[in-house]
Amino acid sequence: MGTTASQLRKDVLSEYQELTFLTKQEILLAHKRFGELLLKEERNHSNSRVPMDKILTLPELKSNPFRKRICQVFSTSDVKDGSLTFEDFLDLLSAFSDSATLEIKSHYAFRIFDFDDDGTLDGGDLEKLVNCLTGETDDTRLTPEEMRQLINNILEESDIDKDGTVNLSEFQHVISRSPDFVSSFKIVL
Repeated sequence: MGTTASQLRKDVLSEYQELTFLTKQEILLAHKRFGELLLKEERNHSNSRVPMDKILTLPELKSNPFRKRICQVFSTSDVKDGSLTFEDFLDLLSAFSDSATLEIKSHYAFRIFDFDDDGTLDGGDLEKLVNCLTGETDDTRLTPEEMRQLINNILEESDIDKDGTVNLSEFQHVISRSPDFVSSFKIVL
């Protein structure tokens, strides 16, 4: 499936359109932007990878507090370095597109917030999530007591089975009651 040649063939473009929530125009723009991140000698090789630090220079990700985690979740790299192929990049943009379903968006949000990749959001994940949102400077960091209280409140509201963690279905239940989630979980090139 993969190609990063300077032009996408029509059949490849159609296949990408079928496999994502992106329009042909969005795929072509994504291809152009991805190609700009590649070194000139890599542009005609299929399955070239862009390192995470280059992906993070995109204005659409630069100010996102979860930018590194987003790259890690969408990267198919065996070495878990957050580098992205063009197809990884398309998957990322597809999940964050306006056309992606609530189920897809909430699935990826859960994976992004599951920092230890254990399939649940526990106190450690929730603390990292809060720190990403508030910043980790002395001016913005919560006190240990404030953090404990906030995590307890999140679990009280979200942990339906009272096991001390939030699983995917509990997370999706909470997200389904949040009208702003779908419109705020997006990246537009």
